[in-house]
Amino acid sequence: MHFGYYGIDMYYIVLVVPCIILAFWAQASVKSTFSRYERVLSRRGLTGAQAAEAVLRQNGVTGVRVEWVAGKLTDHFDPRTNTIRLSNAVYSSTSVASIGVAAHEAGHAVQYAVGYIPIRLRAAIIPATQLGSMAAFPLILLGLFMNSGWLIDVGILAFALSTVFQLVTLPVEINASRRALAAIEQGGLLAPDEYPMAKKTLTAAAMTYVAALAVSLAQLLRLLLIFGGRNRND
Repeated sequence: MHFGYYGIDMYYIVLVVPCIILAFWAQASVKSTFSRYERVLSRRGLTGAQAAEAVLRQNGVTGVRVEWVAGKLTDHFDPRTNTIRLSNAVYSSTSVASIGVAAHEAGHAVQYAVGYIPIRLRAAIIPATQLGSMAAFPLILLGLFMNSGWLIDVGILAFALSTVFQLVTLPVEINASRRALAAIEQGGLLAPDEYPMAKKTLTAAAMTYVAALAVSLAQLLRLLLIFGGRNRND
């Protein structure tokens, strides 16, 4: 029985809660790291937008626009329009942190340009994973209400799709950061003593994806333990 005293879900406490704490820590870490190096202006004087364009040029990528987008840390690459969108704190900033983030987003554009398989796979499974994440718990609840084991199994399978998405996302993000750091170093976008600051910024960001995967895996394991045991007892 997975419930302890007073109906407490022990699987949730033992498996999921530590991962949620990790996720909160990772989010706090990326914000504090970005804020720290946002105050360090690069001596080269490049803006985030110029850094992104430099990474594209180094990799021979053309036809990608670099645009401003509202918000903070809302930076992303949109493959549908072939556009890198950089936030307020990145687009026109000359900080070390902004150059790291902008180069990372340009790294995603390079991934699409060279046909990097994991990012193509991630793009292909997005519709299925979005549907799965929305349908998973309603299917499980409906299965419990109707005492239907197969509906519960379908719900768990739907949730597993979102875990697969997180699993594919992690190497995509790490690879984009590697491409960014290589371009920063080889192109001299930052001074040698500024490079480690950009690396710390991107490493902190990568930890948020590690934490997201950990939470998803823990939730999936919890569901399997709860309902796997239930099915054996039925």
